[in-house]
Amino acid sequence: MKLLVEQVRALHRLEPANRDHLAALRVAISVAVPSLLLLAAGHTDLIMYAVFGALTGMYGRSEPHQLRLRHQAQAAVVLLGGVAVGLFLSVNHLHSWWLVAVEAVLAGVGSVFADRVRLKPNGPFFGVLALGACASVPMEVPWQVAMLIAAGSAAFSLLVGFGGWIRHRSWQRGAVRSAPAEQPAGRPELLMHAARYVLAVGAAGTVGVLSGSGHPHWAMAAAAVPLAGADLPSSVRRGIHRIVGTFVGLAVTAAVIMPGPWSLAGLFPGRQAVLLALLVILFQFTTELFMARHYGLAMVSFTPVILLMTQLADPIDPAVLILERGVETLVGALVGIAVVVAVRRAGTRNPAVLFGFARRSRH
Repeated sequence: MKLLVEQVRALHRLEPANRDHLAALRVAISVAVPSLLLLAAGHTDLIMYAVFGALTGMYGRSEPHQLRLRHQAQAAVVLLGGVAVGLFLSVNHLHSWWLVAVEAVLAGVGSVFADRVRLKPNGPFFGVLALGACASVPMEVPWQVAMLIAAGSAAFSLLVGFGGWIRHRSWQRGAVRSAPAEQPAGRPELLMHAARYVLAVGAAGTVGVLSGSGHPHWAMAAAAVPLAGADLPSSVRRGIHRIVGTFVGLAVTAAVIMPGPWSLAGLFPGRQAVLLALLVILFQFTTELFMARHYGLAMVSFTPVILLMTQLADPIDPAVLILERGVETLVGALVGIAVVVAVRRAGTRNPAVLFGFARRSRH
């Protein structure tokens, strides 16, 4: 019972601040500059590609500029890979089951890569998200343009992240990043972890397609969230945070895009595209501000980021958008939690390890 109480308390715990405002500022700048350039050019529909490239700035947040550069370059491979595959599916009109199959396989491949290079945030989640989002939006411009925007945005994020060099002007030969204790160690663990991603993402996508949802990729992305946890309790917490944070974020989104005099869209008629573009920048800042401290609070801001980008790229009825986001997130997160519970590594069945209070030895 004490173990259970401790885990319930951990569900609400806000981790100590660690210069989060600096990391949030770097990400906000990385998102703002390419987004504002597109806004000025009248191409708010392309902001989505800029944002996915700019998410490169979310990695290596607490590392010195030298190590951050390498870390973010590795993250850019995952993000740009997701964008590239998503663009290929969109251009060739490969949706539904094609999207599920490709995204599930790429989630497994991304898991192996993310574990090998020790990405932080853990796992291939943002690459999976980018793939599904880009695949689900019709291409109104040549795919090379969208890819160039994403790549340019990622390169700008690398430049912003390396900005610490201007102040310190130092480079330590042979510097390496330390390996987190929760990272999968050997090849069997890497493959097991990857298999869980394939199973969770594939199962969630299958449910999404069979339900007739227009956005099954949201279920697939949500299913990947719990798998980034270090143990079963943290995985379940991440799933719960994803659900609750998303639902609160949907209320925030409704206050922005739903028609009516009470919404921001109603207060600023005729300027909705500009308003949404500016709010994407603001909400990405607050997302990063809480990402390392409380995943649920971060999702309150990240949910509007995704939905506002989607509306800019391919507008639909806001009520349908919000409803499908809520349903797909709930389904995907529950599927991810179920996979974490059902498929666990050997040595994680005793209660102490199960509840995250002991680690099995690594030899």
